[in-house]
Amino acid sequence: MKKFNFRKVLDGLTAASSPAHSGSGGGSGAGDSEIPETLTSEHFQICKTVRHGFPCQPTALAFDPVQKILAIGCRTGALRILGRPGVDCYCQHDSGAAVLHLQFLINEGALVSACADGILHLWNLRQKRPAILHSLKFNRERITCCHLPFQSKWLYVGTERGNTYVVNIESFVLSGYVIMWNKAIELSTKTHPGPVVHLSDSPRDEGKLLMGFESGTVVLWDIRSKRADFRFYYDEAIHSVSWHHEGRQFMCSHSDGSLTQWNLKNPSKPFQIIVPHGKVQRDGKKPEPCKPILKVDHKTCRYSEPFIIFSGGLSYDKACRRPSLTIMHGKSFTVLEMDYPIVDFLALCETPYPNEFQEPYAVIVLLEKDLIAVDLTQSNFPIFENPYPMDVHESPVTCSEYFADCPPDLIPALYSVGAKQQKKQGYSTKEWPIGGGTWNLGAQTYPEIIITGHADGSLKFWDASAITLQVLYKLKTSKVFEKQKVKDAKQIAEIVEEDPYAIQMISWCPESRIFCVAGISAHVIVYRFSKHEVTTELVALELRLQYEVEDIVTPEPESVPSITDTSSQLSFSKTPALSGSANALTPEGVKDNIPCLKVKTRPVKMTPGYQADLVIQLVWIDGEPPQQITSLAVSSAYGLVAFGNCNGLAIVDFMQKTILLSMGTIELYGTSDPFQRQLRSPRKSKQLNAETLCMRGLCSLYSLKRLRTSYQSLTELVDSPISLDIERCKSPTSVKGPRKLSLPTDLKTDLDHVNGVCTSPISQSCNTGKRLSIADTSKLNRRGPGRPPFRKAQSAACMEVSLPVTHAEGHTSRRAMLQQLHGISIFSHDEHHASSYSWSEKESKENSFNRSRSSSVSSIDKESKEAITALYFMESFGRKMDSTLSPCLWVGTSLGTVLVISLNIPPEEQRHSEPLMVSPSGTVLMLKAALLTFSSLDSLGGLIHPPYEVWRDPNSEDKDDKGRKRKLVTFSPSSSHEMGDHQYVILCSEKQAKVYSLPSQSCLYVHNITETSFVLRADVVSMCNSICLACFCANGHIMTLSLPSLRPLLDVNYLPLTDMRIARTFCFTNGGQALYLSSPTEIQRITYSQEMCENLQEMLGDLFIPIETPEAQNRGFLKGLFGGSGQTFDREELFGEASAGKASRTLAQHIPGPGGLEGVKGAASGVVGDLARARIALDERGQRLGELEDRTAAMMASAETFSKHAHENTAASADKSSVTSERIPFADVFKVSSAESVWKDPS
Repeated sequence: MKKFNFRKVLDGLTAASSPAHSGSGGGSGAGDSEIPETLTSEHFQICKTVRHGFPCQPTALAFDPVQKILAIGCRTGALRILGRPGVDCYCQHDSGAAVLHLQFLINEGALVSACADGILHLWNLRQKRPAILHSLKFNRERITCCHLPFQSKWLYVGTERGNTYVVNIESFVLSGYVIMWNKAIELSTKTHPGPVVHLSDSPRDEGKLLMGFESGTVVLWDIRSKRADFRFYYDEAIHSVSWHHEGRQFMCSHSDGSLTQWNLKNPSKPFQIIVPHGKVQRDGKKPEPCKPILKVDHKTCRYSEPFIIFSGGLSYDKACRRPSLTIMHGKSFTVLEMDYPIVDFLALCETPYPNEFQEPYAVIVLLEKDLIAVDLTQSNFPIFENPYPMDVHESPVTCSEYFADCPPDLIPALYSVGAKQQKKQGYSTKEWPIGGGTWNLGAQTYPEIIITGHADGSLKFWDASAITLQVLYKLKTSKVFEKQKVKDAKQIAEIVEEDPYAIQMISWCPESRIFCVAGISAHVIVYRFSKHEVTTELVALELRLQYEVEDIVTPEPESVPSITDTSSQLSFSKTPALSGSANALTPEGVKDNIPCLKVKTRPVKMTPGYQADLVIQLVWIDGEPPQQITSLAVSSAYGLVAFGNCNGLAIVDFMQKTILLSMGTIELYGTSDPFQRQLRSPRKSKQLNAETLCMRGLCSLYSLKRLRTSYQSLTELVDSPISLDIERCKSPTSVKGPRKLSLPTDLKTDLDHVNGVCTSPISQSCNTGKRLSIADTSKLNRRGPGRPPFRKAQSAACMEVSLPVTHAEGHTSRRAMLQQLHGISIFSHDEHHASSYSWSEKESKENSFNRSRSSSVSSIDKESKEAITALYFMESFGRKMDSTLSPCLWVGTSLGTVLVISLNIPPEEQRHSEPLMVSPSGTVLMLKAALLTFSSLDSLGGLIHPPYEVWRDPNSEDKDDKGRKRKLVTFSPSSSHEMGDHQYVILCSEKQAKVYSLPSQSCLYVHNITETSFVLRADVVSMCNSICLACFCANGHIMTLSLPSLRPLLDVNYLPLTDMRIARTFCFTNGGQALYLSSPTEIQRITYSQEMCENLQEMLGDLFIPIETPEAQNRGFLKGLFGGSGQTFDREELFGEASAGKASRTLAQHIPGPGGLEGVKGAASGVVGDLARARIALDERGQRLGELEDRTAAMMASAETFSKHAHENTAASADKSSVTSERIPFADVFKVSSAESVWKDPS
C-alpha cells in the first residue's frame, strides 16, 4: 500500500504546477496528514462487457432450431446472438463490412457469416466470447447467397456471376467442384441468368441442388452426374424459393407480386400462379401487378392446412400502407402490418429435417428497428412479448446516466409502479420461442440503474444489474404541459422545432428519490416519488436570466482588476415568481416574459411513481428566447434545485416553491471578478424577423425531421455517402442548412490549438442590430497590442477542437461540438447579426480553414458570455479560514472559474416557513478551461457524499408519517473527531484537475490532463474500496487518476470519438463501469476494472449447450420403397480433393482465424480464461469418465450375476447326479442356466 504525504507535495510545488503557495494555514493540518492510496495501475483494465438494445441497421437473420438461438447481422459488420433472456452476445467483424448472410451449423456450435467484402467467416460459438475459426476470401466474385444442408460439412456458395462453389466447413477450403452458370442454363440461351439468389438441396434427394437465378430461371442440378435435370423459366425476376417437404414441388416469389408453384414432373410451366394482393380482373385477365414479394416460406403441417408466409406483395394503389407480413393458412388470409420495413423473417419449426412435416409454431420477423415473434399456433396470430430491451430507441436517446450500487429497495419500488403501466393485452400466452443458452448471475451482483432521456420528453429507468437490462419504469415529462395548438406549435417550432420536450440533463438523488430533469425548452421539472395516486394542481415558476456584459477583456498577468459597479446586486432572499401572461407582448409586438411551453393549469391526475412537484421555466426577454440550460443540480437535504445557462445562475427552493436567486454570471463575482469586462450599452429597439427569432436560443441540437426520423438520421452518419449539407440536415446533432447561424458546425482539426491557443474567430455582438463585415468585426474585437490570451486553454463555450471522423468533410468546431454535446446554443445577444455572409458561405469558409491564420484573435475575446457548466451541493468551508462546515453550492463556469455560494438553511422546524438565504461567499478559484465536476474528500481521503433526505411517501395515507419530521443523512467530517477539521475538494475541468485543501484554499496538487484535446466527461467514482477520478477525452482516451494525488493510473486510447452521440451519452459510475450509446439503438457497457474483466467470463451467458440432435421420423417401409424419404449420398466422394481436385488459388484465399481452443486466449482475458477453459475441459472429461465407469460397473455386475447363476446351476446338477443315476445332458443344463440369467451388454 502506497502512502501519500501532503508535506512532500507542498514542499515540491512549483509556480508552473500551481499559482498557490505551498504553505498551509487555518489549522488545516494538511502537512501532517498521510492519505493511503490503495489503487495502482494493476487494478485497471478496459474491456467491453455487454451491448444492449436493438442491433443497428440489421441485414441478415439465422436461427438454430435445436439450440434455439438467433443470430442477427448488421450493416456495420456487427453480430448479435440472442438466446434466453440474459444470453446476449455481441461480436464484430474486423473489416466492418456489412453482413449479407448467416448460416448456423445446426447443433454444432458454429456459425457461418458472409460479408459484403466477399469473405466467409466461421465463428466458434462454443465459448462465451465467440471467435473466428477460419475465413475464406473470394477474390473475383461477390457472394450473393449461401446454403448449408442439415448435418453436412459442405457449404454451397452462390455468387453474383451466377456460379456456385462448394466450401469444406472443416478445413474452410474451396472444393474443386464448381457449377458454372453456362453449364446450368441451356446452350441456346443467349443472356446471362443473373446472380444466384437461391440455393437448396431437394428434401427428397440430397444429390439434387435447386439453383434460383435472378432473371427468373430455376435449375435442378444433379450433383452426381454434373448436369441439369430440369430447367424452369418464368418471365419475372425471382426473389426467393421454398420447397414442399416431399420434394416434388416448390414455390417461387417474384418481382410482380406473384407466387408460382412448380411440379418437377412438368417443368415447362407452373401449375399454379397467384397474385395474393392483386385485384382480380372481371374479364379473366391476369391480375394487376403488385409490389415484389421479397421472400416466401412454404411450411406443411401433418394435421392442418399448410402455411404460406411471405413479405411484401401489396398492391401499388395502397402506397400509404405500412410494410406487411401475409400469412395464408388454408382459406384464411391474414395481413400483419408492421411499424417498420421488413428485413427478413424465419418460420420456426418443430423439426430440423427438411423432408418431414415442418409443423411451424412461430415466425421471427426482423424489422429495421424492431424484432417480433408471431405465434402461429393461435388463429388470431398474436405476437410474443419480447423479453429483450429492444425499445431503447423508441424515441431517440438524448442523454443518459448510470447509477451503480443503488439503494436495494429502489429497483423493487420502480418495478412495482412500472408494472402497472404496462398493458400486456393481446400478447401470446406462450413463452418467448428463443430460449437457448444458459445464464448465471455471477459473483458481482449489486443494484444498478440506467436512466435514458429521450427526444419526446420521456425518461426510462432500466434495471442494469448483473450485466442485463430490463425496463423498470417510464416517465413522460410532456404530461405536465398543455398540448400545443397548431399556431403555438409553429411558434415553438421556430425555436426547438418538433421536439420541444427533449431531455437534456438529469439530476437524481437515489436515496431520497428526488428526480430533476432539464428540457430543451429551457424548463426544469422536479419530481417526487409516491406509491399513491393523487390529483393536484401543478406549481409553476417563471424567471428571467439576463446577461448585461458585452465583452471580456483578458487581465494583465500582474493585476486582477475588479468591477466597482455594485448597482446590479440583487436581493438573495425570496424572489416572487414572474407574472407574465401566456400572451405577454411588448407594445412593439415583441415577446417578453413568456415561457416556451404552457403548463397545465387544471388539476392533473398523477399515477403512482414520479409525480411533478414543481415546474420552472425561463422566459423570453425582449423578443429573445431563453438560452438552454447547461448545468443542473438538486439537493434533497437542502430542498434546493440549481441550474444555469450562458446567462447566469438560478437557485430555487422547491419546498417553499420560491426563487431564491436569479443572477447573471458576472454578478456572482461581486468585487472578485478576475476579468475585465465592458458593460453593455443601453439596449436599442430591434426589429426581429421570424428568421432571427428561430435562430436565437434553442436551435442547435434537434433539427426538423431530425428526431422524428431518428433511425435514418442517426444511422446514416457513418455509412451514407451523401453530401455534407444533406447529412447535416439529417443528423440529430447538427443545425439545419438554411439557417444563418453564427456558429460553425463543420469539423476542424486539432491544429487550431497549437500551444493551446484557439485561432478560429467567432462573430461578435453588435448593439445596433446591423450586420457587419468581417473587417469591421475584427476591428471591434481587436485586443491591445501584444496582449496575450488569459490562459492557454480556452472556455468550453468557445474553443475549437478536433474529432476523428469517418468522412472527408467531417470536421467540427469544438464550440459547436460542445453545444451539440449538451444540446445548447450559446449566442451573444446580437451575434447573429455580426455576419455579412450566408450560412453556406460561412460553411465554405470554415471548411477551407487555413492553419496559418494569425493566433492573435483568441476565441476567449470573441465569446462574450460565461456559461455555468458545473454545479455541486455539499457541506464545505465556504470562505477562506472558516472554522465550521456550512451548506454550499459550488459553481463552475466555462471560463474555468469556481465560485462558492453560501446557503443559510433555516432550522428543520422552520424550514417551510422561514426564508432560505443565499449569497456569494467571495471565494474564486481558477482552472484551465470549463469546469466539469466537483467532489470532496474528508481528512482521511474518504469520499464525502452530499447530504440527502431519507425518502418518505409525500402522499402517504398514514397520518403519523405525514407529521413526521424529515430525516436527513449527512456525511460530514465534523461528525467524527478523528476525521479532523479540514477537507479536500476535487475540481476537474476540460483540461486540468486540481485538489484544494479547505478552508485554507491552498492548491495541493495539479494535473494537466490533456494539452491537445479536452475532457468530455469526468466523474469521481469508487472502485476496489477506494476512489479515483475517471475522465473521457475527445481524442478517445479513457484515463483514471488517483485521489488525492492525481497520479495517472490508466491512459488508454480506447474509444475514437467518431460520433457526437458518444460524447453526449458517455458516463462513468462506481465499480469501474461506464456506458455510452454506441449506435442510435444500442447501449454499450464497458469496464475499466481488472477485477471485473477477470470475472466477466463467469457473468456472461453460454451460447452452446450440448443437446442431442432429435432423431428423424420413421417414414415406414412403403414410403421408403416408393421414394418418399430423403436419399443420402456421399458428398465427400464428390466434393473431396480425390475426385474434384483442388480449386484454383486465385479464386479464394484461406485466412486462419484466432478462434477455437487456441484462439480463446484472444477472446478471454489472461489466466482466468485459461483456467476456465481447463476447468470446462476437465468437467467434460470427468463426465465422460464417469459415464465409462458406470458402464464398466454395470458390465461387471452382469458378469458376476452370470457367474453366480452358472456356479449355482453347476452345483445343482452335481448334486442331482450324485443322488440319482440318471444323467442329464450338458446342453440341457446350459439351456436352463442361460434361461435363468440373461446377460446383456450395457453398451
